[in-house]
Amino acid sequence: MSSIKVYYTSVSGSREVKQRQEEVTRILDIYKIKYELIDISVSLKVLQEMRMKLSTPKALPPQIFNGQEYCGDFEMFHKAKENKEILKFLKME
Repeated sequence: MSSIKVYYTSVSGSREVKQRQEEVTRILDIYKIKYELIDISVSLKVLQEMRMKLSTPKALPPQIFNGQEYCGDFEMFHKAKENKEILKFLKME
């Protein structure tokens, strides 16, 4: 059973970040993949948790995980979508 988690922010001044987040959730919905949204804007601790998992102090949302296993960021997700490899990207096959 997969446990897809998407780190996102509900508060962003960046149109690009908002569009990328919407694209990720839209595609996951199309594939009928259940996922959990984790809002990094609710506390600094959640943002730090995401960045610690990535070992990248400046990582921006959206970041996608399957359980504790990192799947990738938006660029990697988009590439997988273009190659019709979403399930492989999400480590579900």
